[in-house]
Amino acid sequence: MKQVVQNYKSGELAVLDVPVPGCKPGGVLVRSAFSLISTGTELMKVSEAGMSMLGKARSRPDQVAKVMQSVATNGVPATYRKVMGKLDSYTPLGYSLCGVVEQVGAGIDDVKVGDLVACAGNEHALHAELNWVPKNLYARVPDGLAPRHAAFGTVGSIALQGVRQGEPQLGEVALVIGLGLIGQLVVQLLAASGVRVVGADPDPARCELAERLGAQAAGDPESAAVESAVAELTGGHGVDQVYLAAGGGSNQPVELAARLCRDRGRVVDIGKCRLDLPWNAYYEKELDVRFSRSYGPGRYDPEYELEGRDYPIGYVRWTERRNLACFLDLLARGSVDVEPLISHVAEFDDAVETYQRLKDGELKAVAVLFRYPRRAGEAEVPAKAPAVAVPAVDMRPAPVRAARTPVRLAFVGAGNYATSMLLPHLTQRDGVELSTVVTTTALSAANAQRKFGFAEATTDLDAVLGDKSIDAVFVVTRHSSHAELTRRALLAGKTVFVEKPLALTEDELAGVLAAVEESGNDRLQVGFNRRFSPLLREARQRFGTRTGPANLRYLVNAGRLQHGSWYLQQGTEGSRFAGEGGHFIDTASWLLDADPVSVYAVATSGNEDLQVVLRYPDGSTATISYVTTGPAGFPKETLDLVADGRALRLDDFVRAAVYDGRRKRWVGSRLPKARDKGQSAELAAFVKAVRTGGPMPVPLQSLVATTAATLAVQAGLAGGAPVTLARSR
Repeated sequence: MKQVVQNYKSGELAVLDVPVPGCKPGGVLVRSAFSLISTGTELMKVSEAGMSMLGKARSRPDQVAKVMQSVATNGVPATYRKVMGKLDSYTPLGYSLCGVVEQVGAGIDDVKVGDLVACAGNEHALHAELNWVPKNLYARVPDGLAPRHAAFGTVGSIALQGVRQGEPQLGEVALVIGLGLIGQLVVQLLAASGVRVVGADPDPARCELAERLGAQAAGDPESAAVESAVAELTGGHGVDQVYLAAGGGSNQPVELAARLCRDRGRVVDIGKCRLDLPWNAYYEKELDVRFSRSYGPGRYDPEYELEGRDYPIGYVRWTERRNLACFLDLLARGSVDVEPLISHVAEFDDAVETYQRLKDGELKAVAVLFRYPRRAGEAEVPAKAPAVAVPAVDMRPAPVRAARTPVRLAFVGAGNYATSMLLPHLTQRDGVELSTVVTTTALSAANAQRKFGFAEATTDLDAVLGDKSIDAVFVVTRHSSHAELTRRALLAGKTVFVEKPLALTEDELAGVLAAVEESGNDRLQVGFNRRFSPLLREARQRFGTRTGPANLRYLVNAGRLQHGSWYLQQGTEGSRFAGEGGHFIDTASWLLDADPVSVYAVATSGNEDLQVVLRYPDGSTATISYVTTGPAGFPKETLDLVADGRALRLDDFVRAAVYDGRRKRWVGSRLPKARDKGQSAELAAFVKAVRTGGPMPVPLQSLVATTAATLAVQAGLAGGAPVTLARSR
């Protein structure tokens, strides 16, 4: 299928051929009929992409701060790969469309194939021929409403949420500053609510349009006309509400709002404009400044948007989806008219030219639509799409053998970690062929194919598992899917590399082991990379063989997670320690050359900061302090191992030392920018095992023991007592 994309690094716009997204449970696959260009938000993004790197940095200081923190934590090379990987990737455009339901995922019963729906979301309602849309981000289009009008549903919801934040009442007077697409919709919604409206915009054509659509008056904000109209309509008291629907770097809108708003009036920010509030003006009138967050309650909440968990109507009357349905109803009843806003309808194939004309100012428009071509022979309301034949998966295990050269690898998942920490090492390795990349979203697969040279990109996992020419499968997806994908790949006879964690529950771990038992295929590696770190391996060698028990202390300064991180979705993705704690348990067990026999865990309030004590068969102990409240400038990982009158110290994979008696016997160091946590060596060992058919880099029993110990932490926290583990070696 085709999709409009942009490379943020180069500014390139393209209509790209990408795989068709899969129809996942909890949503529907929609074939686009019309999609709407947001002439504000999207053109701002297009303009930013055309800036120099310095210009991009100046426009996004928040992102620059994140980059600097990443440098301090992960070093320059890893941060550079991650940042450039994001910049030099195609990103999608669009977030408002109307289309026809082509497939219905499991759990969906409110629409059927052939229904017309309006869709929302900058990850789900893209300028693309097909989109997978979760339940709470689509609404059925009322009978009789034209698809080109229903495509305004998302921007209409943004305007509607802004109006709700202003709490307008019959007979009040409102000022709308900025008469672009959102501003014109706000004018109509206010007029439909019985509010008299004054508009302000420097463009005379937009002012004239606003007056045709219901504004009592509209004019240039720097002219006396707007102030006179407000004075006449309010008896000199000022407007009850001001809606800021303007963009740009001028502070004029907030200053005008203060001047023309009444005492204790409301100022609602809908757009992205400068907000240097003149303190005296806002204080003296005690103005109520409010923000309108996108489409409404539910926005940025993954449980609502992705998992379909609705908010009870008795507590949250107007959610994202209810706003979308409400706006569609207003359109259907004629309370709002979007036809006068449509300046241009472009064919989807002409998308790049259309964006360029908008950017250059050649095409002056309030709203622009893309019209998508119908397939040959397609009816007005298309029937269900013909099923695509999928190769059957041979579930019989393949015998362990030396693989062909080159080794053919497939990746399931192509997120930040895969593209910054794994794939760059594999693309540089001789004897490796990147065969297929599988993702749930079409564009991420296309990006990985372009950047790393995969022969194929798809959203069809079964086709990969059924491809006998593929030697090994990398599972680099979200934590909740690791165990099931690993189980399926093992049953298909593949050698598997799965990023940590292997499993989030004991049942999931048992399922993986059952797959090993059923298939006879134990060719499994979990991405515990720290034991492969060159600095740590040399330190261990220098420390030498122990004769007595050891004490190990591992301090992990994990830091706070950013708001919105999927690591915070504990209901589906497990606790944070369950997700990454295996790294530290595996490192401790490797240094002590044994698997733990018991786990004791205690936590601070909220279970964010943990103390985990592991006991080993020879009496050795390892204490892992996992903290989220430490300072950002403190090293992320520090480790001390003491035994037999000797000590090993590791400082964040930058420095290491071995002490013997009163002196340092060995010191090793690397430049902070060259911090190496072992990914390259880990991948080399894995590829060698696949190519030669030799033993896996880490024994299966060790992977299982580490996973079981990680899972035991949560059980220990719940029970308040040590958890005994089964002996594995």
